[in-house]
Amino acid sequence: MYYLNCMRTVTVLLLGFIIFSAQAGVVINTTRVIYNEGKRETSVRLTNTDEKPFLVQSWIDTGNDNETPSSIQVPFVITPPINRINAGKGQSVRIFYTEGELSKEQESVFWLNVLAVPSKSKKASQENHLQMAFRTRIKLFYRPSALKGSSSDAVNQLIFNPVASGLKIDNPTGYHISITNVSVNVDGVKYSTEGTMISPKSTKGFYFDDLKNIPKGSEITISYIDDYGALNVYKSKPK
Repeated sequence: MYYLNCMRTVTVLLLGFIIFSAQAGVVINTTRVIYNEGKRETSVRLTNTDEKPFLVQSWIDTGNDNETPSSIQVPFVITPPINRINAGKGQSVRIFYTEGELSKEQESVFWLNVLAVPSKSKKASQENHLQMAFRTRIKLFYRPSALKGSSSDAVNQLIFNPVASGLKIDNPTGYHISITNVSVNVDGVKYSTEGTMISPKSTKGFYFDDLKNIPKGSEITISYIDDYGALNVYKSKPK
């Protein structure tokens, strides 16, 4: 696989989320991919919402968005890696697992990249023309069969530990928990901070401006993304 050579191209990087825009041209039908162990393959659907064709390259990386497809080693194969999608048409991209050494006890996370380059008109080809290439990255989770339930079930097992100026959230499960926001209500005042993804069996700290401590019984609210890409809310009161 080679990296598309886009002269005078500006690449717009969309981390984790999809912008459904006619300007972007090619959109993905999901915001994340769950690849369950034992499944022969999975697929995503790409749709060209623009009025011109796009050349599309797809690949998977391990988290370093600066790596080129030819230098990446992952236990997945994508077909087709490069394809043309005409205006108003769609194309399914198939993902195959190639039996790499991944954990049997917890999820492994990768990133699916889709780079879409619009075709140029004959007139534009003869002129100095700024061509916009749009790159979308979404998470791909490899989920071993030993894990039961879903990431939403795992949220119920999170442990909230208040600390100075914030709290630490412990994820004892084998799931990645994608948190978008964390807030706490203290004496009628709401404090909020941005979220992040908590890896399996790890802890993340979340801190709030102008908050010294979180009293016992204060309501903590987290917003998280489930397996279907939907935003959900979970509330807890540390004892």
